[in-house]
Amino acid sequence: MPNQTSSHAGPAPTTPPPTAVEPRDFRRVLGRVPTSVAIVSTSAAGAPVGMTVGSLTSVSLDPPLIAFFVKCGSQTMQAIQDAGVFCVNVLGQDQGELCHLFASSQRTEVGADAWDRCCAGVPRLRKALAWLECTVDAVFEAGDHLGVMGLVQHLTDAPVTHNPLIFYRGALCRLNAASARRVETHPLQWWDL
Repeated sequence: MPNQTSSHAGPAPTTPPPTAVEPRDFRRVLGRVPTSVAIVSTSAAGAPVGMTVGSLTSVSLDPPLIAFFVKCGSQTMQAIQDAGVFCVNVLGQDQGELCHLFASSQRTEVGADAWDRCCAGVPRLRKALAWLECTVDAVFEAGDHLGVMGLVQHLTDAPVTHNPLIFYRGALCRLNAASARRVETHPLQWWDL
């Protein structure tokens, strides 16, 4: 007689309920992850508008996609969805004041001379470190935020050697030039795993 196995192996193992994560602890622990600082801009009623984001990430090379996240209810997010296009302005180490300005409700204090236009006419900040001009590819819910996927249409960087502005442990930081030495490494290919 063939060997038979029982399909009933007793009660199914139970998974313990997830532990509640305190928002303060969540911010503290994730504050250990340094992030870039960028201003995402678009037009609303013919005028430039923008907001500071610290969640910019590359998503795909083919097609070239980036993503960022913004709190639900953002007026600038509504302008981005209405326009269907935006520009990511990557901030340099000396642009902390712009970061704070676009993270506040006083964004209108930026003068018209601070702006010029990307290839498709999207407003961009003149003195940023780099620019990515995008069309909105997708918007999706992500907890109390919205995720925005952008299809990169054009990109360029400034002809300067400034370092980027970094957000780390709740503060704006600079890369230390003294510790920024080039070390021979192997290319990171984690995306091929």
